[in-house]
Amino acid sequence: MARVTVEDCVDKVPNRFKLVMLSAQRAREILAGSPLTVEADNDKNPVIALREIADETVNLDELENALVQSQQRHVEFDLPEEEEGEELVELLESDSHVAGVDAGKPVDEESSQIENASDVPEMHFEDVAGAEDVD
Repeated sequence: MARVTVEDCVDKVPNRFKLVMLSAQRAREILAGSPLTVEADNDKNPVIALREIADETVNLDELENALVQSQQRHVEFDLPEEEEGEELVELLESDSHVAGVDAGKPVDEESSQIENASDVPEMHFEDVAGAEDVD
């Protein structure tokens, strides 16, 4: 990587860590097919990204926003509380019975579908796919 290119970029982005992060983000964008704003001159993507930053042909604020978005792992969605309550009521009304239990019969210990423990198929740990013993 050309030392001159990095020195030109430090004038535009004084924080070297931020410069590395921004140029890496731009290099990933170039790899993904983003159009170049400078001549390629047979350079690799990181060098092209640094040259674009040095020549100020890319918007650093947009690049920083793209970097932040690419690093986010959890995005929260705000739903109005009224809609959440209505959706929960609709869900509870539509699933008024449990699968495998006769509709209309109350579910309690006395009217259980399973008469005794011998009706339940026995399952062993070895039956689980991919299970291994760990010492």
